[in-house]
This record gives sequence, C-alpha cells and structure tokens, in this order.
Amino acid sequence: MYKDIISKSRLICSGPPAVYQVKPKKEIIETLTKLTIGERNLNKANRAILLVGETGAGKSSLVNALANYAMGVKFEDDIWFQIIVDEEKEGQTSDVIVYQIFGHEDQTLPFSLTIIDTPGYGDTRGIKHDEQISLRMLDLFRSEDGVHQIHAVGLVMKASDNRLSDRLMYVFNSVMSLFGKDLEKNIVALITHSDGTTPRNALKALEVANIKSSRDKFIYFLFNNCQHEDRTKEREFLERANQTSLKGFNELIKFIDKTKPLPLETTVEVLNERIRMMACIQNLKDRIKMTEQKQKEIGQFEDILRKHNAEVKENANFTIEVDEPYKDKEPISGGMWWWVFLEGAVTCNTCEETCHYPGCTMARKPEHCQIMMDGCCTVCTNKCPASDHVKENWRYVTKTRKVQKTLNDVKEKYENKKAQCESLLINLEETTKILTAERSMLLDEAYSHVIKLEKIALKVDSVSTLVHLDFLIEKTKKKGDQEKVKKLGKIKNQLSEATNRALIYAKIRSLSSLHLQ
Repeated sequence: MYKDIISKSRLICSGPPAVYQVKPKKEIIETLTKLTIGERNLNKANRAILLVGETGAGKSSLVNALANYAMGVKFEDDIWFQIIVDEEKEGQTSDVIVYQIFGHEDQTLPFSLTIIDTPGYGDTRGIKHDEQISLRMLDLFRSEDGVHQIHAVGLVMKASDNRLSDRLMYVFNSVMSLFGKDLEKNIVALITHSDGTTPRNALKALEVANIKSSRDKFIYFLFNNCQHEDRTKEREFLERANQTSLKGFNELIKFIDKTKPLPLETTVEVLNERIRMMACIQNLKDRIKMTEQKQKEIGQFEDILRKHNAEVKENANFTIEVDEPYKDKEPISGGMWWWVFLEGAVTCNTCEETCHYPGCTMARKPEHCQIMMDGCCTVCTNKCPASDHVKENWRYVTKTRKVQKTLNDVKEKYENKKAQCESLLINLEETTKILTAERSMLLDEAYSHVIKLEKIALKVDSVSTLVHLDFLIEKTKKKGDQEKVKKLGKIKNQLSEATNRALIYAKIRSLSSLHLQ
C-alpha cells in the first residue's frame, strides 16, 4: 500500500523499521516554503494545525509522526517515512515550512492535513532570531498562497518541562504574543516525550505561565515519538511508546475535526501592530535624540545671545560655537538573499529618517514592508509615500559636530520661523515649543500602538512590548501626561511572575548576544 510513496523516497535505513526519506514536491513562493505529498482533491475537506514551541521540544519528530499517522502507517508495518530531513537540526531553520498531506482522505483521516512548522524559539542565535519568527508568520498569513485559517495551535513542549524554567516562560510569552484574542480556544498543548501518565510538570508550567484558554480546562495530548528508532532491541518499549502517540493523534484529530476554523485577520493585525509599534518606538528614540540635540543647540544660542548682547548688537559677524546636530548614513551588517538585504533598513529620503530597523528582513522593496499602509509609511514624520523610501544596507543616525556660526547664520536659520516675532530670542523660544510639541505627538503615536494591542492581542504583556514600556513611561512622565503614565504603569504593574521572569531572561539573552558579537 506504500509502493507509490516508497517509489518517490530514498531508503536511508533498512531497519527495522525501514526508514525512507520522502521527497515531497517543493514550492518556494517568495518567503514561503511548501512541501506537498500527494495530490489535493478540492472536493475534500482540509484541516490546518500550527506548531510552535521551544527549540528541542520535539517538533520535528512530531511532524514526522503526524505525517506517518496521516498516511496510515502502522507500527507492525515496520516502515517509517521521514519528512523532515535532519531532526538533529531542529530549530536551526529560520523558515516557516508548510507540509501538506493529500491523498489519504477517508482512510486514516476524514480530511487532508496541513501542518505548519515554525522555527524553534530560544536557540543559540539569540533574541533577534526569535523576533524574526513573527515576521515569517506574518508572511505566511497574509500571502495569497499562504494559510488564512487554522483549526488548532499546538504548543509543543516536553512532559518534563519544569515550571521553574525562566527560558520556558520566555518561550511561552513569545509564542502567546503572536496571536489575537479570538484564537485562545484553539490553543492546545502537545506534550512530547511522554510516558502516558499525567504530565504534572508541564501542566504546572502552563498554569504558571497563565496560558489563556476559553475552556474550563486546558486541553492537552500526549505523544512519545520514537517510532523511527531501531526495533531489534526494546521493541516492546517502542510499541508502548507508539500506543501513547497513537492515542494522542486519535484524540487530536477528533479535536481538529470538531473545532471551528478561525480566520487569521486579528492575528495578522496583532503581528502588524507589534511590528509597527517597535518601528515607531525605534524611530521615536531617534527623533527624540535629534529634537533634544536641536534644543541643546538653541539653548547654546540663547545663552550666548544673552551673555554677549552688547557685542551682538554692534557686530553682525559675531561668531558663536555650538554643537550642531546632523543626520549621517551609518552602514549596517547583514547578508543578501535574492538581492534582498536581509538586515536592511527602510529609510525615508524626504524626512531623512530610519523608518524600520532592525526587523525588516524579507521585504524586497519598501512598499512590501509591514510599516506601509495604503501606500504610505506609518512611521516617518510626514507619513510619506512608499516611493520616497529605500531599503539599503545603511540607516540614518543622529550625530553632532562643533561648528562656528555668525549672528547672520543664526538669523537665517531661525528668524523666518515666525515673521511677526520681534526678536531672534523669541524665535528661538518658539522653535523650542514646536520641537516639544513634535515630541509630544510622537509619544502619543507610540502610546496608541500599545493601547490597540491591549484590545486585540491575546497577550498584551509580552516581552516585545515590555522592553519598550520603561522608555515610554519615562518620556510620557516628562511630558506631564499623568493619565497616560497611569495607564502604562497599570499595564506594567499587572505583570505576572512568569512574564517578569521571561523579561529578565530576554534581557540577559540580549546582553549575551551582544557579548558574543
């Protein structure tokens, strides 16, 4: 019954079990990779399950086992099909891979199966790699050829996972921050390396992490996916392990079959909003730095004008030395893939600002970047059209330099700001007010992103939000907007023990990554 699959596979171990490396049909559509076994019958139903979890949790083994289950492979057949090429390298891909199993409907399953395998969180490549996962997910969900609804989100974790692990709290936090509130009832735990008994450690970890579910009890399924191992010894043990997985798959398939599929519009909105929030805050930091430098320069002008008032009146060429802020282009590191700067920055030529960096990886052109909406940038000062932007291997940075200026230079720069002003000092004060108002507007914009996430995100107190919260609170407090300070403080004060530990782990991991560089 497996002749057709074997004919398209390569024997890698004679067994028992005989292990074959399947050669699925491979499609690469922009940033998406699809691997397909069999031919789809459009008259048959399809179900989709998304797998997320920590590096080393057993996602690769689970994908292989689920594919074999879907194809009707039984333990007594002494045969095994490997879909993922090298399980030892689990988590070392940066891609989201979609596996499609067709042609077995109404045999083992009442439907065809789509398995979405995401990169593992928490591997040695650092927090920047984890941040890219949300971008890959966004590519998958919004692409015309991607996945637009799912029946279950499988949180893959080991039965032995302990509630005391800060790393696990970080992984849970990262995963849950990806989704909209409407997905909570479709999230289940897929417990690997199970001996078939109640996974108390793993369930306690879920409880501590406050994984949300609209159901009375968090739903979980047990697996022990070692069916591919040599059966010449310990066959009895491997058969018992297979029974655990078989029961888990039977229950999981029933759950998927009965679960209403959910469209991913809200999750796409959450992913977009997080990306825009991070880009907005990074741009805000750059613009505040420039504003503060301009205010410092103006302060130097004012001090000198007041101290040397008599000399200034008598000498129009009176020279002033000040710290002048200016924009410079700073090279950034990052390789290329298909003529795309993987770590490129989207910048605005009109505003001379960095609009999206870091984080803009697979957008081929600025108009493809997530910060663009209706053809315009959501980040730069003037919300310029995408056509005013470039994506290159450099970014704008604010620097200062010592310059000598005459009184005429200062007048030319500032006196036209307000024609009816009676003196240069009044003009300088007016310019300071304008810069302060601009900074206030930027803070309001960043604040609005946080509040919107609170409304739609399954987990608003995510590490990706919290790393910016102290900055927003500090600057909003200086602005004097106590109501917004109170709201941001409330979000911060509601942090659970698990989120606090996840945040500490993320900060330590970021410092470790910088040290390794």
